[in-house]
Amino acid sequence: MNPPDRTGRPGAESGRLPIEARQLILLRGARSIGQGAFFVDLALYLAHLGWSGAAIGLVLTGGGLSTGVLALIVGATSDRLKRKPFIVGNEVLTLLAAVTAFFAHTPWLLAIPIILAGFGRGANGSAGPFAPAEQAWLAHLTPPKRRGRVFSLNTATGFFGMALGALLAAFPGFVHLGLLGYRLLFLLPVCASLFNLSLLAFIRETRPIPQKGVRTVRSRVRRRSENRSLRKLVLLNSVNGFAVGLIGPLMSYWFSVRFGIGPASIAPVMALAFAVTGVSSLLTGRLTERIGLVKSVVGMRSVGLMLLVILPVMPTYTLAALVYFLRSGLNRGSVGARQAVVTGLVGDERRGWAASLNATSFQFPQALGPALSGALIDQGDLILPFYLAFVLQLVYVVGYWRTFRHLESQAVAP
Repeated sequence: MNPPDRTGRPGAESGRLPIEARQLILLRGARSIGQGAFFVDLALYLAHLGWSGAAIGLVLTGGGLSTGVLALIVGATSDRLKRKPFIVGNEVLTLLAAVTAFFAHTPWLLAIPIILAGFGRGANGSAGPFAPAEQAWLAHLTPPKRRGRVFSLNTATGFFGMALGALLAAFPGFVHLGLLGYRLLFLLPVCASLFNLSLLAFIRETRPIPQKGVRTVRSRVRRRSENRSLRKLVLLNSVNGFAVGLIGPLMSYWFSVRFGIGPASIAPVMALAFAVTGVSSLLTGRLTERIGLVKSVVGMRSVGLMLLVILPVMPTYTLAALVYFLRSGLNRGSVGARQAVVTGLVGDERRGWAASLNATSFQFPQALGPALSGALIDQGDLILPFYLAFVLQLVYVVGYWRTFRHLESQAVAP
């Protein structure tokens, strides 16, 4: 392993990404496979069990709310403790939830693991409520000037895993095993968690636990500036989160209702969308080093907005699918860049807290979206959720540019 630099990051001076950072990215890839499968099939599985769209939306809402609450606690706590134990805790929680869901035959028993583990929310390989600790750990290991590219690589790895999982989601449509075909997909997160736990046993965390120091005038000024940026971020994320929640978690259900198709037709489209998004994330990493983090985010999200308007009025599934995976690449491809902006707004002693604010301010409003859109879909309104999302995301894009354009140079500061 490369020797640590003055900041304590192993190998930061050499420019080589530390092995611990590469291992964290590998964890995300393994985790994302099951998440991709359930992003496609969970709503379809619950519909086959006789759940209504509103009920499906509510259980996804519950998952978002539980993730948000735990993320706030994890983010603040992980800044004062080691971060590895939180990642281990996520894998144990996911493992237990997947085993429970596999054997569950009653709605309430199935709802509990879905809510606790966040199945079906398309988390792109993140560690659920423990993601703030993982993001802060990765930021600590990454040289500041490379965070845009590294976080984009981390995001891309998750999307490629989601693409593989989405392909596997076609399994129930081909094997004709009924509900058993869906339940077998819970073995994916079981295997991923077992693999990740074995890998975590060999990952060392060398970060020293921060100690409270004397607050100087300079540090107090910096803290006030950081807090202003975080407050603005929370407001913008709330708008964006609700918009994403309106359309993201129920897209496979929307495709099924709109065009009368099943997992065999939906899964390949979702897989292609995730693969395109993975490539987009890699390209975004390079783009951030050319034009900056904020410009990359705003540019990609702006084009994605135009595609959002036309998606629900596409007359055929083929055209709707084409628009969907193009928009997915542009919209989700900026996730890594946005995470890099957040981790650059504060110092290492508060990166977990900043990441948790970023996650929860998005997740709480996102959790409300499926409940509303599920009810609208049940009533036959298949367009209104998209147009509501468009208005909210337009507000987000304009606000993001106005708020963070002057932080372009600071966004990569240590």
